[in-house]
Amino acid sequence: MTAQGDGRGALVLVPTPLDFGCTPQGDVQALLPPATLQRAATLTHWIVENARSARAFLKRVQAVQPLAAPLQSLSLTELPRAWHKQGDASAQAEVAARALLQPALQGHDVGLLSEAGMPAIADPGSALVRAAHQLGLRVEPLVGPVSLLLALAASGCPAQAFAFAGYLPAAAPERAQALRALEATARRQRQTQLFIETPYRNAALLQTALQVLQPDTRLAVACALTLPQQAVHAARVADWRRGAPALPLELPAVFVLSAPLG
Repeated sequence: MTAQGDGRGALVLVPTPLDFGCTPQGDVQALLPPATLQRAATLTHWIVENARSARAFLKRVQAVQPLAAPLQSLSLTELPRAWHKQGDASAQAEVAARALLQPALQGHDVGLLSEAGMPAIADPGSALVRAAHQLGLRVEPLVGPVSLLLALAASGCPAQAFAFAGYLPAAAPERAQALRALEATARRQRQTQLFIETPYRNAALLQTALQVLQPDTRLAVACALTLPQQAVHAARVADWRRGAPALPLELPAVFVLSAPLG
């Protein structure tokens, strides 16, 4: 299937459910729209964050929508491992991305897939999108969950201006410094700040935040979004310190902070 009249394919951004690595996994038909599942089933060429998790996702698609070709015959190419740790915001990455998009230049629509959520958002893949635009390929984002926006909407923090800071430093002193800097930016620019951590460090990040943030700063933690265990708690830091409900911090979470309102 080609998406352009000139015989070239498109780069299709295929979102996945947010339940990667979680047990149990939800019903894929409840987590992704029918049109997204149908479009994903048409693709025979993929560029993926991880081939194993990509096959697992495609099996879930196959259970509700016949694939265009047998799963074992699909072309799955993994993103360069260096992009996971070093990012893909470089000229070298864009050169590599253009090479990965050769199937699209040959007429195949190519799916881009991350392990959870929307590809190229808090995951590698933006170099492929830039390269697709440079090559004149159509970029087709499909509808699906984006944890950052779900958390922002559920936080009650102002959303007219916001920024995503990614992962904060793992070491405690640097983490505390980063939190103070985000808080200062939120207050100075009236810009809500979003950040994340690997699940096994979520509790430590929350503890540090409650220690170093000012009492009137608003803090929200959105855990296990779209999962049965989903929980979102938002309050002033002073109220957090007085007591908060138990949260499933062992599962993926998004942290949101904003300046005091008013």
